[in-house]
Amino acid sequence: MRIAKVFFEDLKSKTNLKNFEKILNKKLMLIQKKKLIFFNKKFFSVLITSNKEMKKLNKKFRKRDRTTDVLSFPLKINDMGKTYLGDIAINYEIVEKRSKNKNFQIELDKMWIHGLLHLLGYTHEKLKSFKIMSSKEKKILQIFK
Repeated sequence: MRIAKVFFEDLKSKTNLKNFEKILNKKLMLIQKKKLIFFNKKFFSVLITSNKEMKKLNKKFRKRDRTTDVLSFPLKINDMGKTYLGDIAINYEIVEKRSKNKNFQIELDKMWIHGLLHLLGYTHEKLKSFKIMSSKEKKILQIFK
């Protein structure tokens, strides 16, 4: 079962992203198995892109003329019993930069998990909601170790 579809845009090299869609879907199934998030008949897409493209998206949709690490675009469409949660855009260049002293996959996981939680309605606008979202992110990351 595929939960997420991954697209690549404006990238020169994708060597760190080989089999990312397959790995992502396995991790999503593990999250569901551990009962941290349920994906029954829910799916979403992930765009892996550059600083330049993220800046364009951030300016267009959030009116902020700067790049960012991850953006989420929640959208609830019910099509024949399946719910499309929306899209996540991840800035490959920021992931790569942050992973210089750490593991690339861990940094990438942090990004898509954060984006996915936004698609599911989690926020970090206030301290209480920040703590809830942060706790959920940590619990999910913990199961990948």
